[in-house]
Amino acid sequence: MSDPSTGSGHRLPAVVRHDDLPSRITIYEVGARDGLQNEKTAIDTGVKADLITRLLDAGLSPVEATSFVHPKWVPQLADAKQLMEELVDRLGDRARELPVLVPNEKGLDRALELGLRHIAVFGSATETFANKNLNQTFDGQWAMFEPTMTRAKDANMTVRGYLSMCFGDPWEGQVEIAKVVEAGKRLLDLGADELSLGDTIGVATAGHVKALIKAFEEEGVPTERLALHFHDTYGQALANTLAGLQCGVTTYDASAGGLGGCPYAKSATGNLATEDLLWMLDGLGIEHGVDLDKVADTSSWLAGHLGRPSPSAVVRALRS
Repeated sequence: MSDPSTGSGHRLPAVVRHDDLPSRITIYEVGARDGLQNEKTAIDTGVKADLITRLLDAGLSPVEATSFVHPKWVPQLADAKQLMEELVDRLGDRARELPVLVPNEKGLDRALELGLRHIAVFGSATETFANKNLNQTFDGQWAMFEPTMTRAKDANMTVRGYLSMCFGDPWEGQVEIAKVVEAGKRLLDLGADELSLGDTIGVATAGHVKALIKAFEEEGVPTERLALHFHDTYGQALANTLAGLQCGVTTYDASAGGLGGCPYAKSATGNLATEDLLWMLDGLGIEHGVDLDKVADTSSWLAGHLGRPSPSAVVRALRS
């Protein structure tokens, strides 16, 4: 890192290592998909491709690129096919390693046509959100996922399972831990390689995070199969991340600049900012392989295209 006195590079937190925390973690970057999906102003496909290329150059991997959802539901991602084709032109075979979200078999067909190797499906821990987000019942969603996931596994693709509303639902209120574990295990039983537990509306607190992880462990799901996806609605995302680290979880979803939201849950604000996560990890001495300066520069650059400052506290501090 650069010396802060030279005016280049970022100030460094003091490193205080804790032996009870993982030595290295994986950041699953969702800014290009989850971060942009709720933006009202159309973003040029080339800008999206630039964003993904810059995030990869900063050392982030995986970087989730887009979603093959119907344009009617998420207009911002209507250019998914064009984006992936442009990335293949730029990055070659490396672009086929970028994960994409697929809602159903039609989305899987589009991913297979492009030769992509990693997909994600998006389930719900609650009845109401399954209806609003998937037009399915809680039980019906599994029947929808089963053929998509089976075909993906038969094609030697890896499948990530997102589970939303794991800590609270804006329509149903608190969500029972047992219900979340039931839903998560059903995704894993269908073939998900990894399960990302989402605090979609940002209401989780550290004790709740630990209790949920413990409940999965008691049902035979190791922390190696789990990832955590926090929103910062109430400013708890980093505290919740630390709770997850104390439980041994080593994969965390984050969005460059803290962008994000959910088109079907209006109370869902930005994701955990990648830069804020990196600053905390640096202070804890946890390896991650990502260049914080490059990510912050990218978020500042993207903020210019979006016409507003980055929501990330670390980006604001570093670029002030």
